[in-house]
Amino acid sequence: MERLGTGIGWRPEIADAVERMPGIDWVEVVAENVCPGHLPESLRRLRERGVTVVPHGVSLGLGGAERPDAGRLTALAERVEALGAPLVTEHIAFVRAGGPLTASPRLEAGHLLPVPRTRDALDVLCENIRIAQDALPVPLAVENIAALISWPGEEMTEGQFLYDLADRTGVRLLIDVANLHTNHVNRAEDPAEALAELPLEALAYVHVAGGFERDGVWHDSHAHPVPRPVLDILTDLASRVSPPGVLLERDENFPEPGELEGELRAIRDAVEKGGGGAGRATVSQGPPSGTGRAASSEGSAGAPAEVARQRLALAQTALLSALVAGTPAPEGFDRVRLGVQARALAGKRADVVAKVAPELPLILGAGYRPAFLTYAQGSPMTDGYRRDALTFAEHLLLGGALTEARTRRQVREWWLERSGPAPRSRRPAVRLARATRKVLLRR
Repeated sequence: MERLGTGIGWRPEIADAVERMPGIDWVEVVAENVCPGHLPESLRRLRERGVTVVPHGVSLGLGGAERPDAGRLTALAERVEALGAPLVTEHIAFVRAGGPLTASPRLEAGHLLPVPRTRDALDVLCENIRIAQDALPVPLAVENIAALISWPGEEMTEGQFLYDLADRTGVRLLIDVANLHTNHVNRAEDPAEALAELPLEALAYVHVAGGFERDGVWHDSHAHPVPRPVLDILTDLASRVSPPGVLLERDENFPEPGELEGELRAIRDAVEKGGGGAGRATVSQGPPSGTGRAASSEGSAGAPAEVARQRLALAQTALLSALVAGTPAPEGFDRVRLGVQARALAGKRADVVAKVAPELPLILGAGYRPAFLTYAQGSPMTDGYRRDALTFAEHLLLGGALTEARTRRQVREWWLERSGPAPRSRRPAVRLARATRKVLLRR
């Protein structure tokens, strides 16, 4: 595994600042936010300067009950090739549930949700990762996620789960120390114990990010400064292993460049502080000892039986339905925490739809967010954020919530412009011809 150094998450809002920052060895980009044939000029310039760019996927759902979607894997591979990346990363999470395995409507979380640390879930995850490894042109690393909720009846700690995963598949690990802190606050899990159990020889790189605490719950926001406890966990990790790379994540609420540079200095200092520890491990150049692609087919359980996938599918669908569709909480879950998670998911939906369809918050003003949250309570997302924005507009138009004529007209114009197969022409004659054709086709 090549040494990456110190990096930062590339986002369009800070692209110019990232190009000017001193000491940036590499950047990470959200894979789904770039188009292989039309890379942003900022990323092109960084690559020309020799800055490594790593794509970071968020939508595969490797921890879900279904096998990875071939189309999503192909799209991720295309981004790897376009960026000339040495590796690609994803998450140990599920992002959708329902569908054929449960004979129920498919639901989208719009966020990364934790998988249960059970043998069933591990067997399914291992097979899904092998499928992804076969489809991707470079090594895959997977990230531990932050969680607000815990699954009942878990059979392993996070460290044990990740160790078995790496041992059985040879996959590399992206360790997010901010997520270890989140799980410490929210699930009383000791980050030092988790680090002690991890196969650190499989480490690909490290994420560092900020968050905030509210009512005893830590929210991994990626929109706040990195707190001291997260830096302390980074120091602990660096005392155990020399990390190939460390990256600062910031997704919104971007500060001035000087503040980001200060956070990067604090990250470098935390790594250096941990570097003097005795017995420090070195990350190997190949898979963890005793593993590899040849050995991956010899996992303790082999390919999971379909019954294991179905059990996992039913459990994940019940949880996601409770979070986004208001169905009863599955047995064994903390109902208060489920409520916190449900509100967080709805809030994230509102934020992402506002980015995907920025005209809607402009049209609705202060009424956008409460209107969207009301809509989200009874309308789970089933087909991505762009479809969600259109469905929200339809909800407003059909539900009579828009009492002001000007606002209703603007929402209607926005919806008409985007709901058809082609953009509406500004020429009245063309618009009339299209409308007439629609009427005739309905007869």
